[in-house]
Amino acid sequence: MTERLTPRKLKAFLGKEIGTSDWFVMTQDRINAFAECSEDRQWIHVDPERAVKSPLRGTIAHGFLLLSLVAHFLQQLPLFKMKFKMAANYGLDRVRFINAVRPGARIRNRAVLKDIQKKGFRKVLLKIENTLEIEGEKKPAMVAELLVLIYF
Repeated sequence: MTERLTPRKLKAFLGKEIGTSDWFVMTQDRINAFAECSEDRQWIHVDPERAVKSPLRGTIAHGFLLLSLVAHFLQQLPLFKMKFKMAANYGLDRVRFINAVRPGARIRNRAVLKDIQKKGFRKVLLKIENTLEIEGEKKPAMVAELLVLIYF
């Protein structure tokens, strides 16, 4: 049976790492598919022949593709496997794209619960710092503070 998330249990996570996702392989097919659905077909993402001649020496994933994967990564963490009524994206406070993610790279998310604000009866707003790590790289791909509204 799944454990129920309560405000008290949530407070125990405050200021702490709430988990690290599994590794995820970025592929050129995924980058191309994101380019199609987002209408962002800039050559640095989708044209390997041209991109290899650029200062980046190859194609890279869209920053917004990385950002969109945060929801997938969070669903893997113990906090979001607990039972609660609903979680909703509320926004972002800060996003930085720090390092390029190339096709074939393995990435994962490390999440820290930075803040909890009561937002009325049976709901709280969480601020979760997400650091997208690239296997073998010192600098992360992205750091994003995601705001998530939890309904109990």
